[in-house]
Amino acid sequence: MDDEKKEAGYEIVEEDDGAGCEGCGEEGCESCGGSCEGCSGGCHSAEDLRAQLNPMSKVRRVIGIVSGKGGVGKSLVTSMTAVLMNRRGYHVGIMDADMTGPSIPLTFGMHERAKANSMGILPNRTESGIDIMSLNLFLDNETDPVVWRGVVVGNTVKQFWTDVIWDDVDYLFVDMPPGTGDVPLTIFQSLPVDGILVVTSPQELVSMIVAKAVNMAKMMNVPILGLVENYAWYQCPDCGKQHKIYGESHLEEAAEQYGLPILARLPIRPDVAASVDAGKIETVDFPELAPVADFLETAVPIMKTE
Repeated sequence: MDDEKKEAGYEIVEEDDGAGCEGCGEEGCESCGGSCEGCSGGCHSAEDLRAQLNPMSKVRRVIGIVSGKGGVGKSLVTSMTAVLMNRRGYHVGIMDADMTGPSIPLTFGMHERAKANSMGILPNRTESGIDIMSLNLFLDNETDPVVWRGVVVGNTVKQFWTDVIWDDVDYLFVDMPPGTGDVPLTIFQSLPVDGILVVTSPQELVSMIVAKAVNMAKMMNVPILGLVENYAWYQCPDCGKQHKIYGESHLEEAAEQYGLPILARLPIRPDVAASVDAGKIETVDFPELAPVADFLETAVPIMKTE
């Protein structure tokens, strides 16, 4: 695996020996946790942790898609939002940062291995022109597990920013793993994230899901753009009645508590699931997600001079 990554121009980063703090470089430092916020031990500024974008790349906006737990359809929201923005004429990229469960390539029917040149790694491009980078594009077999320690996973995520050539991308959507672990922390520290979308489901534990994601984003000073509720209802094809499979929504309470807008509520659609399984997500119409695209164009617009 390592030899093949080297042949593709991929730098292999060895695990840190733990000799010093990532934030301030001092051995045994626990005052900053590597974030440099509130550290009195001579830290660099938090800005110093930003990874340098590949010199051949240009990325105007970085949007993270997060959730406090797994299984809420975060990758679907990432993929469909990218498809919608691409249809509106923007050049879009997806960074599949869910290293141990990468699903973005399969969603787009992408099975070719990633390639590289002397300047960096080249994203694979979908039929409609969306650039995608995922660890699954480097594996011998798509079902091979990624059994890596957190520091290696974190450094690989950074290499998706520093080593990949993102060619004139308007919106780069980062599909993050669930929870608040190493990868979200690395992305918030290393990438210039313009804002995040928090994906939830209509269950009692929605307040906990939102709280974890919101509190981490606030700790890292990352703007929270809004909430997207998935699995909101299922509409019977025979009678047209909407059935709330996962119960009544509790999203309004969470949105009010944190002062966040609810951008969209998405239904359970078997036709969408079938298209995803077939790698044909670019053929799907998902009007319920259009408000998210509208919001992005307003809240994080692309300036013509950028």
